[in-house]
Amino acid sequence: MTQTFFGQINPPARLLMGPGPVNAHPRVLRAMAADMLGQFDPEMTDYMNQTMELYRQVFMTNNRWTLLVDGTARAGIEAALVSLVEPGMKLLIVRAGRFGLLLSEIAQRIGAEIVTLDLPWGEVASLAQIEDAIVAHRPHVLACIHGDTSTTMAQPLDGVGALCRKYDVLSYVDTTATLGGMEVATDRWGVDVVSGGLQKCMGGPPGSAPITISDRAAEHIFARRHVEAGIRGSDTTDGTRVRIPSNYFDLAMVMDYWSEKRLNHHTEATTMLYGAREAARVVLEEGLQARFARHAAASHAVCAGLRAMGLELFGGDEHRMTNVTGVYIPKGIDGEKVRGRMREDFEIEIGSAFGPLQGKIWRIGAMGYNAEKHKVLLTMGALETVLRHEGHGLTAGAGVDAALAAYND
Repeated sequence: MTQTFFGQINPPARLLMGPGPVNAHPRVLRAMAADMLGQFDPEMTDYMNQTMELYRQVFMTNNRWTLLVDGTARAGIEAALVSLVEPGMKLLIVRAGRFGLLLSEIAQRIGAEIVTLDLPWGEVASLAQIEDAIVAHRPHVLACIHGDTSTTMAQPLDGVGALCRKYDVLSYVDTTATLGGMEVATDRWGVDVVSGGLQKCMGGPPGSAPITISDRAAEHIFARRHVEAGIRGSDTTDGTRVRIPSNYFDLAMVMDYWSEKRLNHHTEATTMLYGAREAARVVLEEGLQARFARHAAASHAVCAGLRAMGLELFGGDEHRMTNVTGVYIPKGIDGEKVRGRMREDFEIEIGSAFGPLQGKIWRIGAMGYNAEKHKVLLTMGALETVLRHEGHGLTAGAGVDAALAAYND
C-alpha cells in the first residue's frame, strides 16, 4: 500500500462573511490551547460551574440547568428533542425555512406525531397563528427556530412561552444563529428549553452547544430517566412512558453529569469547554446590549451598502435578523462565479442558499468577531468590485460609501 503523507494544516486567512461559521475570536482560540485536565479534577469541575453561570447570563435566565452539550449546534437540537419528545407524542413545529424542516426530520426519527404550522420562506408566525395551531392540534411540545439563516428572518417569541403554559405545552427554541448577537430572552419569553451554538454570534468554533432547561422541562426529562418502554405513566396518549432512546443525547444523564452528583456520562470535551467559557466571557465583557447594538449597526450598514449597489434584499426589514442578510442575485449574474471571485481575489466568503432560494439569493453575515465596521466595509468593497467586473452596472464606491454613512448615522 502506498504511504501518503500530508503537510501541516495551513488554511488561508479567509474572512468568513457568510451565514456561519465565522472567524473565531482570538481569545477563544488561545483559551482552547490550554492544557488538559481530568474530568473530575476540582479545577475542571469548577470551570464547568463557571461555564454554567456565564451561560445563564448569555441566555438571560435563572435556569439552574444551563450547561453544554458536546457536539455542534445540532447536538443541542437533537438532545432537546430526543429528551422532550417521546415516540407517539404530538409535536407542533413552526416551519418557515430549512431549519424548521430539520426539526421535522429529527422528530420523524424519534417517532413523534408531527403537526406543523407552515409559512412561506421569508415570513414569520404571529402569536395568533401559533395559538390557533396549538388549539387545533393540542400538541405536547412546540418547537421553533428563533433566527433561521436559510431565510435570514427572526421569529418573534415574546408571549410564546405564556401561550404554551396556558395550554400545558412544553416549548423548545433553537437559537443557534442568534445567541450572542440578538436578544435571547429565555426567562421573558417563558420558553422551556433553548439551545444554541458557538460558531456564529458567539464568536467561537463549532463543537459545543450551550443549552438551558427550565425546571418544568427538567421534571419532564428526569421522569423518563429510568423508565423502560411500556411502564405506566401519564405523558403520552396511551398512558405509557418511554425511556430516552439516545444515550449520548440523554439530557437527564447529561444534567446528572453537570450536577453536584457528577455522575459519569462521558468525558467532557475539555478544549471545547475552554472555548465556550471564553466565548461567553468575551460576550459578557462587551455587554449584551452593546453587543446587540453592534450587530444591529453592522446589519444596518450591510443593508445600506447592498441597496446602494442597486440590489434587492430578501424579506421584510421588520423581522430581518441583525446578523445575516439575504440579497437577490442580479439578473444575468452568475451567483457562484461571484462567490468564487470574492473568495479567490479577496479571501472573503459569502453564502449561497438552500431550497426554494437556492441560486436566487446570497446570504451575507456580519456576526460575532466579524460584526465589525472595517470587515463590513471590506466585504462591501469586494462585492461591489466583483459585480462591476461581472457586468452589473453601478457607481464605483457606492456600496462602501453607503455602508460608511450608515455607520456614521
